[in-house]
Amino acid sequence: MASFAEATAVKAIDSRTYSVCFHDAWAIGSVPHGGIVTSNILAVAKLHFATTLASYNQPHSITLHLEFLRRTSIGPAIVTIQNVKLGRRTSTVHVVLTQQPFLRRSSDDRGETPTTCIVGYITQSNITRESGISLSTNWTLSPPAAPLSSIAALRTDQDPHWALQQHHRFPKFRKAHLHVKTYLPRKGQVKKSVVDEWLCFSRDGARFTQESLGYVADTFPQLAEHGYAAAEVEAGLHGGQTRGQKDGSRDVEMNIKPAEKNQAATFWYPTILLNLDVKKALPEEGVEFLFVRVMSKQIRNGRLDLEVIILDESGELVATSTHVVLVMGSERNIKRGGILERGKL
Repeated sequence: MASFAEATAVKAIDSRTYSVCFHDAWAIGSVPHGGIVTSNILAVAKLHFATTLASYNQPHSITLHLEFLRRTSIGPAIVTIQNVKLGRRTSTVHVVLTQQPFLRRSSDDRGETPTTCIVGYITQSNITRESGISLSTNWTLSPPAAPLSSIAALRTDQDPHWALQQHHRFPKFRKAHLHVKTYLPRKGQVKKSVVDEWLCFSRDGARFTQESLGYVADTFPQLAEHGYAAAEVEAGLHGGQTRGQKDGSRDVEMNIKPAEKNQAATFWYPTILLNLDVKKALPEEGVEFLFVRVMSKQIRNGRLDLEVIILDESGELVATSTHVVLVMGSERNIKRGGILERGKL
């Protein structure tokens, strides 16, 4: 199984063109996980500014905006960069990710023009050299998250407020989520429209780096399955009236029976837009744990918004992210006859 470093390895083809490869172990069903795709694009930007634009000394992506036009597929992809604005404080590049059509559908005409799957913009800077006015906003999480006694207690699953999620939902479908250990509040989430979690990589010694923020911002229990009772979800599908359920997150997510691991997933959540605003540079060696809060303001007609907040072990704000996501039947994702469907959402 590919490590995160292997799953985000980048090779330069020329000064503005780079190749990446999406691995099945980092996919949701047959489609590469949006977070690992985002991390690959961040890794491309890092390499571009470490080589082609090294003289600007801007190693950190501080903003990212991606439009997921079409689903990507397992296998190689090409990322092309256009330098849009190069400056002393910040520089902005346009990114385009393409894949060959034969990877994406039943056609075996390998002479076709590559299909554009993702477009976006990334702004680079050097966070360690930033200067200017700084003011306290007194911002805190609202409502507050469950307290953490210590990282040591969390690591050994001895924290009185946080428990290791023992069984991931639909692991054969959501393979990309198996690369992290997820710790959830023992007493349930603060609201049904909120997911709080602590994450660390499952692989010993692996740590979260700047490029991994794309993956972290898109890795969490799905709100429609985590905070809502099955009856509520069923009613939502059919436009019926729903009733709230206390502590629904514990019933639906914390106490998953091992037998459920082999059940088929009901939903697929393809991202159609992802923004990332990076506030802090993580150490070069990375960090072991990150806290993530995910919130949604509205889930309606198969579309939802997500706001993601990422904090480090000391509670400092590392990054924020916003997503626009579709909620679709998992059958829209899965291979048919061993060949991917046409790459439309």
